[in-house]
Amino acid sequence: MASLDSVLDKDGVRLTVEDAVATVTLTNADKRNAQSPALWRALTEAGRSLPGDVRVVVLRGEGKSFSAGLDRQAFSPEGFDGEPSFLDLARGSDEDLDAVIAEYQDAFTWWRRGDLVTIAAVQGHAIGAGFQLALACDLRVVAEDVQFAMRETSLGLVPDLTGTHPLTGLVGYARALEICATGRFVHAAEAERIGLANLVVPGEELDGAVRDLAGALLAAPRDAVIETKALLQGAASRTYEEQRIAERAAQARRLRDLAGLGD
Repeated sequence: MASLDSVLDKDGVRLTVEDAVATVTLTNADKRNAQSPALWRALTEAGRSLPGDVRVVVLRGEGKSFSAGLDRQAFSPEGFDGEPSFLDLARGSDEDLDAVIAEYQDAFTWWRRGDLVTIAAVQGHAIGAGFQLALACDLRVVAEDVQFAMRETSLGLVPDLTGTHPLTGLVGYARALEICATGRFVHAAEAERIGLANLVVPGEELDGAVRDLAGALLAAPRDAVIETKALLQGAASRTYEEQRIAERAAQARRLRDLAGLGD
C-alpha cells in the first residue's frame, strides 16, 4: 500500500493522498473550521492538485465541528488581511461582484466531477457555507451529533455557494425552502430520513464508516462507476425515454470496452 502523501497544506486546508483515496481536511479546529476566501481558494487548488489515479475524495473537518460556516470577520469593515471586505465588494460593480462570487463557488463545484465519488464526513456543526460544502459532495456520512443549518437568510443573504441545487434535489422544493427560510437545525435522524445523510453513525465510528464506504466504492471497476454516475446525474433532466436511450448507450460502451473493442 502506498504511503499517505501530503499534497497541499495551506490556509486551513490539507490534502493527502493514499492510493486511490484523497482526503481533504479542514484544519482550523479552533475556529470550528470557519470559512474564508483564502480557504475557498485552497479548496479550489486541492481539486486541481488531485493525482489522476484518485477515485474517491473524502472531505472532513478537524475538531468538534465540520464547519461552522462563513467567518463573520468577512462582514467587518476591515475584512481579512489582504482581502477586500464583503462590504467593499458590495460597493463594486455588478460584473465585479458576480466574478468574485463565481470564484468563491469554484471551491464547491469540483466535488461533482464525473471521474470522482466524493464523501463528506460530517460531525457537529455544518452551518451555512459548511452545510453547502457538505452538499457539494456526492455522499454524506454523518455523526449522531450533526447539526445542519442554512443560516444565510438570517443574515439577509441567500445561499450562493452552489448548495441550493443539491439540497432541492435531495429533499424537494418545499422542504428545501422551509429549511433555508427558517434557518432551523436539521439533526441526524431527520437528515437520514429526508435523504441528506446516507448513513448516521456514532461520532467515534465516523472515520471507520467512511473508510468502509470508500473501500466499497473502489471495489467496482472505475469506468463502470463513472458511467453510472453520469447516468444518475443526468436522470433528473431527462425524460423516461431519454434515460432509457442514455442507459443503452452507456451499456454499449461498457460492453465494447469489456470485449476489447473500445476506442
